[in-house]
Amino acid sequence: MSISSSYSRPKPSGGLELWSWLFMRISGLLLLGLALGHLVLMHLIHNVDEINYAFVASRYTGWFWRGYDLLMLTLAMVHGTNGVRILIDDYVHSPAWRRLALGLLYLVCGGLLLLGIGVAIFFQPLIPK
Repeated sequence: MSISSSYSRPKPSGGLELWSWLFMRISGLLLLGLALGHLVLMHLIHNVDEINYAFVASRYTGWFWRGYDLLMLTLAMVHGTNGVRILIDDYVHSPAWRRLALGLLYLVCGGLLLLGIGVAIFFQPLIPK
């Protein structure tokens, strides 16, 4: 007995759905690498007992780690939001409820993304001496 591929969604033929489909695959691969790098740094190279405000503040004195965290945050938020958008499209059948659910999703995602971007860009580390 073979497993049918009829359960999988076909690749979209164009428009926003095609770009969304491509984004999910590319961002998923990038997120895998970023998350593994984060895991190695935070759990293998450094012990979790070492990670405190001073550790983060010293990392955020330069732009590399800010950019790394910002890229991971942005990709994760947009990737997750796109996945939830697809679920809403699949399971919310009423157009009014769908608009409401998508509006709330975009509002929450946008707010959290702006908050994270603000922290990554404007955080001024006070390094204890």
